[in-house]
This record gives sequence, C-alpha cells and structure tokens, in this order.
Amino acid sequence: MVAKVLQDFDIEQIANSGQCFRIKRETSNIWSVKAFGKKLHITKLGNDEYIFDCTEEEYSNVWYNYFDLETDYSIYKTIIKHSEDPYLISAINYGCGIRILRQDLWETIISFIISQQNNIGRIKNIIERICLPFKGVFPSPTLLKDYTENDFKLLGVGYRAKYIVDIIRDVLDGTLNLNYIKMLSTKDALEYLQKFNGIGAKVASCIALFSLHKIDAFPQDVWIKRIIETRYAGKFPVEKYEPFAGIVQQYMFFYERFLKDA
Repeated sequence: MVAKVLQDFDIEQIANSGQCFRIKRETSNIWSVKAFGKKLHITKLGNDEYIFDCTEEEYSNVWYNYFDLETDYSIYKTIIKHSEDPYLISAINYGCGIRILRQDLWETIISFIISQQNNIGRIKNIIERICLPFKGVFPSPTLLKDYTENDFKLLGVGYRAKYIVDIIRDVLDGTLNLNYIKMLSTKDALEYLQKFNGIGAKVASCIALFSLHKIDAFPQDVWIKRIIETRYAGKFPVEKYEPFAGIVQQYMFFYERFLKDA
C-alpha cells in the first residue's frame, strides 16, 4: 500500500474525462485501473489523499508516470486564468483534478479506433470483451493476429473491424512502426498516423495526446466542435494555448459534458 497526498489530481474526474476506457468505479471511493498488464486499486480518502494498492516500487515505476504526476498542472491553470476567458476559467475550476494519462500506445490506437461514432459506455464494454480471453490484459498485435473481421464484429466493434484487422497487419509487418512514432514531433506523428486505415485527424490527435503525451495536440470531437461553434462563434484561439492545447481541450470536454447533464 502506498499513501499519497496529490495536488491537481482527482481519480473520478480522470475516469470520466474520456481519455481512458479501463478505469472503473468499484465503490463510492475505490477505483480500479488496468494498464500495462497490471491492475491497480485506488482509494480516495479525502480531497487530496489517496491509497494506491501496490508497492512503492510499482508506484514509482508504473503509476507515477502513467498519471503524469511529475507535471505541475498549476502552471497551465495560471496561464488559462490570466487569459480572462470566463468559460475556460469555469472549466478548469470544475475539472481541476484532470491529468493527461501516459497510456500504452498500442492499446490507445485500438481504443480510439473503436471510439469512432461510439459512446464511452459501449467502448468500455467492447474493450473488456477483447481483453477477456487474455485474463483482462489488453492483447498485443501478435495475440490478435489470427482474429478475423467477423471475430471482431462478434465482439461488437461493427464496421471498425476492418480497421482493426488492417492495423494489426500493419504493425506485424512493420508498416506501422510503434517505436518510430514515439520519436516524432506532434506534426509528424499526426501525419504518420493518418496514413493508416481507420485513423483520421481526430483519432490521430487522441493517440498523440493520450499516449504519446503530445500535449499540444488538440482533438476535436463533436463535443469540442460544438463548444467552438456555440461559445466561440466558430473560432477558438488554439494558438493562445498551443504548447498545452490538449490539456485545455480536456477541461473543455469534461466541463461541457457536466453542463449538458446539469
């Protein structure tokens, strides 16, 4: 067990921020997290107090990086508040515990291909069904190499089955080089990813932001496009926040979903 007091961290907000599909609320104050072949339970004791059900070594080697705990998010919040944008100020005040996760690249690629024209609950269920034969661990391309389009359709992925089969083939034959992507700039990573079937601008930006940690990437899904259209007259000043536009995007996405449900 590892006890930590963490600033700018809220596991519930992170779980509901749309960037990850394998964080699950187990009880009123306990969440489970599956990543990198491991399963973690996190207990929230107070506003900033958490218990991580793992060793100190695992916390330092896996979860500290996964939750991006080395980054001081107060710097970004200060810049946003100085922008005097009332909507963004409300968004960061509401989603103040969100952090950009550093997820496994392969899992993130498949997850966001599945996310296209899909809702979060359904995405989570599909991913769990994919992982079920592998003891809950997200399977590698090699483990999925014999899956057909029909196999994936039976798991509920629908028309995205062809994209997944193609991506598995591309990784296995070296056409899609996962290690190479990690060395690219944001611009080059986005261009490279969009060469592959099933990866458009939005999915590529999500992969860049939520796995490669390119925090200048600015994914635009239907929520963000709606915000830009209705609250910014069709033009959001991304350039003002360009070095960390992806973090701004997460605050916007999370807050707008709250407003819709309020």
